[in-house]
Amino acid sequence: MTAQTLDALLSENVSGRAVLVRSDLNVPLDGSTITDDGRVRASLPVIQKLAEAGAKVIVMAHLGRPKGEADPKYSLKPAVDRLRELSGLNVVLADDVTGESAQKLAAELADGDVLILENVRFDARETSKDAGERAALAEEMKALTGENGAYVDDAFGAVHRKHASVFDIAALLPSYQGDLVATEVQVLKKLTENTEHPFVVVLGGSKVSDKLAVIDNLIGKADKLLVGGGMAFTFLKAQGHAVGSSLLEEDQLQTVQGYLDRAATEGTEIVLPTDIVMASKFGADAESEVRASDDLEGGTFGASGLGLDIGPDTTAAFAQEITNAKTVFWNGPMGVFEIEAFAGGTRGVAQALADSAAFSVVGGGDSAAAVRALGFNESNFGHISTGGGASLEYLEGKELPGLTALEGN
Repeated sequence: MTAQTLDALLSENVSGRAVLVRSDLNVPLDGSTITDDGRVRASLPVIQKLAEAGAKVIVMAHLGRPKGEADPKYSLKPAVDRLRELSGLNVVLADDVTGESAQKLAAELADGDVLILENVRFDARETSKDAGERAALAEEMKALTGENGAYVDDAFGAVHRKHASVFDIAALLPSYQGDLVATEVQVLKKLTENTEHPFVVVLGGSKVSDKLAVIDNLIGKADKLLVGGGMAFTFLKAQGHAVGSSLLEEDQLQTVQGYLDRAATEGTEIVLPTDIVMASKFGADAESEVRASDDLEGGTFGASGLGLDIGPDTTAAFAQEITNAKTVFWNGPMGVFEIEAFAGGTRGVAQALADSAAFSVVGGGDSAAAVRALGFNESNFGHISTGGGASLEYLEGKELPGLTALEGN
């Protein structure tokens, strides 16, 4: 079954009708300051479409991982302030999820107004593994809409979670797929169905364990797997190279060796760094030098050196592979891009993607943040995902509860 679209909802008369929208406002914060507002901006179009059509818009979202109770550190207020600033809409924030404040403000909503419920994870039932507890919260969410309510899921970054605001609510109201979710699914299908080759996947980030399932699923499907970031050191160690004090997951060495063996027989080339930027310590004031991958401990820092970025030769080689590709998926930075001395690899990969004629997807999370932090124009990329974890699980071939719920409605 195919999910109903937002356009189908808008083709009805939604003026005066309360519409629950699950948005993704999970922005990174430095204190109360948003360091990357990409998710707020990505959430705006659906909220604006509904408000402009006269709907009473009630937005549900989470931020961070509070432990099922209110915590000012995880309040949605910074995201709401930014949403109000960007949209020009009348936007108010409830003090709670479905309690007295939410009920009062929902009842007072005028057509075209927007109410944001406080962080849904302030209610422990949102993430409960008990279906009855989640269903009870979903019923309270539904009650906020009065009669003739509707639900729109526009939070792709949360569709891999079986949570009340993502999964259970879809069974209680006429449900629709938001434009952001619809676009993400369409894009990811291009990476998994009738993919144009050469298909190159660039994987980085700190831990190989975070990417095990996607690597497992892409071997035999991708033509090249380019591995950078902290996860590269587990691969290099599996090949017999000493990696100094670089990030290493010893318990994954056997698994990684298995991937290297499988890839060799299934038509996927795993391309590892040939050089690394080694540092004396982790920090902006660290000394650094470039070392060949087969001699990382032979330089100034010896076995105490930390690998914090791929080297220039590797960056150039990865860029060439991207240039030759017809389809590229990138998830995870190549180094500690927040520190300029270790941003070269990530910048080089991003530049190659921006210049490429390939269909390119930046897989959310830190990769998307890096693109913006390094000053790239987002329009130069085929698609920048908002759903890091959800994107990876889709590529792993997993069923995503939020999508399943929409399709069954």
